[in-house]
Amino acid sequence: MGKKTFTKEFKMQVVQEVLAGKRPGEVAREHDLKIDAICRWRKAFEQNPQHAFAGKGFPSTQETKEAQLERKIGQLYLENEFLKKINADLQAMLVEAKKNGK
Repeated sequence: MGKKTFTKEFKMQVVQEVLAGKRPGEVAREHDLKIDAICRWRKAFEQNPQHAFAGKGFPSTQETKEAQLERKIGQLYLENEFLKKINADLQAMLVEAKKNGK
């Protein structure tokens, strides 16, 4: 027998029932679920309500966008540091050239 899969909406309904005061065991019996699944769902919801149950291990679009932006920030930081170093080296060369030219 394969692993059961549940929709985001179903998981949200189950979590809302638990948060409303029902005991996880009672909800598990009503929906023919395992208590540990309900506890995992509740924990996932409490940790990140907006992105809970994104599905199949794929990151949400918001997480993907944030990761892309963080990579871009890192790239721009490295480019900025490189340009600062080049600028400092060119400034030093210019000062040296002015000393030797006069």
